[in-house]
Amino acid sequence: MYQGIAHRTAYLLTGSSAEAEEAAQTAFVKAWSALPRFRAGAPFKPWLLRIVANEAHNRRRQLGRRAAIELRATAADPPAETTSPEGTAIGRERRAELLAALAGLDERDRDVLTCRYFLELSEEETAAVLGIRRGTVKSRTARALVRLRAAVGEETGRE
Repeated sequence: MYQGIAHRTAYLLTGSSAEAEEAAQTAFVKAWSALPRFRAGAPFKPWLLRIVANEAHNRRRQLGRRAAIELRATAADPPAETTSPEGTAIGRERRAELLAALAGLDERDRDVLTCRYFLELSEEETAAVLGIRRGTVKSRTARALVRLRAAVGEETGRE
């Protein structure tokens, strides 16, 4: 039931499908063994995704690389109104610029934006996944969006 979102979470945090698969599998094993410590009545999804996120971060650190995030699997198709080839090309170009700018952000900024906008988690779920307070999610999201807008503005301004 949670395999898809666990893999997407790990993929967005590691930037590698193979690493995401390994991180998600390891996280499921760890979650299984930690089930007796799960608080009854607490939401399961954020708890599981926290384990997935921790495993993904550990894998990324262990490998010593900061791979650019490739989000083509989660990138939305252009709006239906854009039916012309030119419109489709412009939409793809804008999406590529946005993803490149996102990949250039600090890890904490990428993580909070990934949870909030690509995984569509609530502030509470994002806080649980990242192990931070809800207020921290709000402030990091706001600051990360400012940085992302500046980065996208810089990229489009250079052309």
